[in-house]
Amino acid sequence: MTSHGFTLTAKGPFEFGASLRFVEDWPATSALPSNGRALRFAYCAESDWLPIGVTVTAAPGGVAVAPTRAAGPGIRGEVARILSLDVDGTGFAELGEADPVLGDLQRRSPGLRPVCFWSPWEAACWAVIVQRSSMLIASRIKQRIAERYGARVTVDGQSFAAFPPPVTLLEADGLGLPAQKEEWLRGLARAALDGVLTTEHLRSVGPEEALAELRTLTGVGPFSAGLILIRGAGAPDAFPGDEPRLFAILREAYGLPEDAPPSAYRKLAETWRPYRSWASFLFRASTYGAMDDQDLKARRA
Repeated sequence: MTSHGFTLTAKGPFEFGASLRFVEDWPATSALPSNGRALRFAYCAESDWLPIGVTVTAAPGGVAVAPTRAAGPGIRGEVARILSLDVDGTGFAELGEADPVLGDLQRRSPGLRPVCFWSPWEAACWAVIVQRSSMLIASRIKQRIAERYGARVTVDGQSFAAFPPPVTLLEADGLGLPAQKEEWLRGLARAALDGVLTTEHLRSVGPEEALAELRTLTGVGPFSAGLILIRGAGAPDAFPGDEPRLFAILREAYGLPEDAPPSAYRKLAETWRPYRSWASFLFRASTYGAMDDQDLKARRA
C-alpha cells in the first residue's frame, strides 16, 4: 500500500471477490485490466474534480485502498460509495430469509454489493451515451472521450485515462456523439458544477424527490434518473419503478403475468426496504455474464 493508503471495513456481509467478478462482467467496466485480485481504475474525484488513480485489494473485513495521491475524507467516502461500503448491510441477509427468490440470488453471489459508477456525473454521462445504443458500443465511446479529453493516471505501472470532469466537457465538442447528445452532456456538466448532480445533494433528499429532480434535467428520463441515483450516487433504498429490463427479470423470477402493471413491481420492491436498490442490483447482475450484445440494448431514457 502507498503512503496514502487506507482501509475500509464492511458492516455486514461483503466479498470483494464478488465485486471483482461483477466488474469483469459488467459492460461498462469489462474493459478494465483485471488479474482477479485487484481493482484498478482512474477517475476525477467528485470532491475536487482532479484525477486520481486507485488500487483496491481485499483486506480482512473489507478492502485496502492505495490511491495515487493523498486521500482526504472526501475521496475515502467516494471509494466507499463505489463499493457500497458506506452502507450498513447487516440487515440485507434477513431479506433473503423472508424472500426465497432473493435469498437464492444472495447464496449464488455471497457478499455481492452494488458496484457503482465512479461518480453520479459519470453515471449521468453514461446514461446519455448509451441511449439507443448497446452497452458495449457505449463503453467504447465513453473510453474514446476519456482518452481524448481526460487526464492520464499511472496506477501500478499501468496508464489509465480518467473520464473528464464537468468543466472540461462543458466546452468540448467533437465527442463522436449526435449533436443533441453532446448538448445534453453540456447541460449535465452545468448541473454537476452547480452541485445538483452530486452524491452529497442526491443523498441529502429522499429518493422520490431526487428522482423527480433528476428527471428535470434535459436528456434524463425515468430510467436514466434511476441509474444516476442508484448506480451513481449509490442510494441504497430506491426503486424507480420504470425499468423494462428489470421488470422482465422479476416477471420470470416471481412468475408475474406478462401484463403486470408497474404497481405490482413497486409492491414487490416494498418488501426489500431499506435495501431496494441492493436487491434490484442482484437481479440485474444475475444476467450480465450470460447476455450477448443483442441483449445489451439499452432502454431509451
